[in-house]
Amino acid sequence: MKMGNEVEWRIKATGDGSLEILVPERFGVERIQHWILGLGLKLLKFPKKAWKLGVNDPRKFIHAIKVAIALTLVSLFYYVKPLYEGVGGNAMWAVMTVVVLFQYTAGETISRTINRICATSIAGLLAIVVQWVASRAGDHVEPIIVGVSLFMLASAATFSRFIPIIKARFDYGAMIFILTYSLISISGYRADELLDMGLQRIFTIVIGASLCIITSITICPVWAGQELHFSIIAKMDKLANSLDGCVAQYFIDQTSYVSDEEYDKKLLGYKCVLSSKEAEDSMANFARWEPAHGQFRFRHPWKQYLKVGASMRSCATCIDALLGCVNLENKDPSDMKEQIGDVSLRLSANCAGVIREIAKTSRNMTRSSCVDILVEEMNNTAQELQEVLKSNNPINNAANNPTKAHGPPQLVLMETFQLLTLASLILEISARVEDIVKDVEQLAELAHLLPATCVKPLNQCQDLEDPCSQN
Repeated sequence: MKMGNEVEWRIKATGDGSLEILVPERFGVERIQHWILGLGLKLLKFPKKAWKLGVNDPRKFIHAIKVAIALTLVSLFYYVKPLYEGVGGNAMWAVMTVVVLFQYTAGETISRTINRICATSIAGLLAIVVQWVASRAGDHVEPIIVGVSLFMLASAATFSRFIPIIKARFDYGAMIFILTYSLISISGYRADELLDMGLQRIFTIVIGASLCIITSITICPVWAGQELHFSIIAKMDKLANSLDGCVAQYFIDQTSYVSDEEYDKKLLGYKCVLSSKEAEDSMANFARWEPAHGQFRFRHPWKQYLKVGASMRSCATCIDALLGCVNLENKDPSDMKEQIGDVSLRLSANCAGVIREIAKTSRNMTRSSCVDILVEEMNNTAQELQEVLKSNNPINNAANNPTKAHGPPQLVLMETFQLLTLASLILEISARVEDIVKDVEQLAELAHLLPATCVKPLNQCQDLEDPCSQN
């Protein structure tokens, strides 16, 4: 339909015989006002979201203040005349160093600082030596020597970044080496001028790096090793909650006792374990650079945390498969559930109890004295489940007594296989929980942790408090 020369609206006939009214978009003043209003509302919500982020983790506020303190201190080399005369016009390098090197954790700051200082020093020294040799070779040969050296060193340093150990610990240093050598080699300065310039820049970089390290480890430090330690513990708690909820969802209708949001949060907590490898590798790498702090010694076995994390991910994959089996549409008959339901619930509770026990003792930096008892109880329950499956084989029962089956034989077999798969996965989880215990005990042995006294009854050795409510 038209009003004047402008199309106001039109009707489109769809394939099912219905009519659809299409109204063209207007790009007039009203649309611009609507866009500005939406942008203004988003800008008003931004401070609230930023404040909530800082309240949830106040260390982010503190980190911002620490960076501001370091930049303020390093800026004094510009505004205090004696300091400015000492470093000359290269004071800007100290400011740039603080901006580039200061990171959230102390370990990452120290790692980047040492990488930058070593890479800058080595690249600067090599560039000065190559420039001195090239200047003595004559004007015609000098660019060839400089070009060949740049090609060889740049290609070698770039290739070294593909080597796993170099990429993990010295990737930033290799990049700074390439950058520094390239800038100095093609700068065109004489060797004596390069030496003076290089010393001044190294001096200013050391100043900025020193301020970064001092500020990072003295003002509310965030240790990468401590972050890794408590991250592993938090994932243990979530793994235990997911295991409890997954098995209970199959045998008990637990969702009626808690809200859906809370239930899903506990049930799917294991997913953060599956995606934790990259973060754990990064934190373990930075933790190796940190000095001794708290109960963590200088040569704390950080690599063992990676083994514990790998065992937890192996267990989490079984829980993921178990949850997929639980969510299948086919449900087992009640008599088949009753045959293994009680022992399966006890086995899952034992597995979760073992995980919570090692999480509690790891949180206290001690060695558990009752985890062996809990593991033995878990293994006994697993043996009991195996015996129940052998003595009351649901497949044979369904084949020999088709009159007792609840439905067609094909459906009964599908439901029975589902039940057997679920029981097999619970048994596999108990075995992988035992692997986690072995890795944690090896970690406690390498870290020289003292044993804790188990004063609680056997059924209360595990921490019954819900750890997810605090995370």
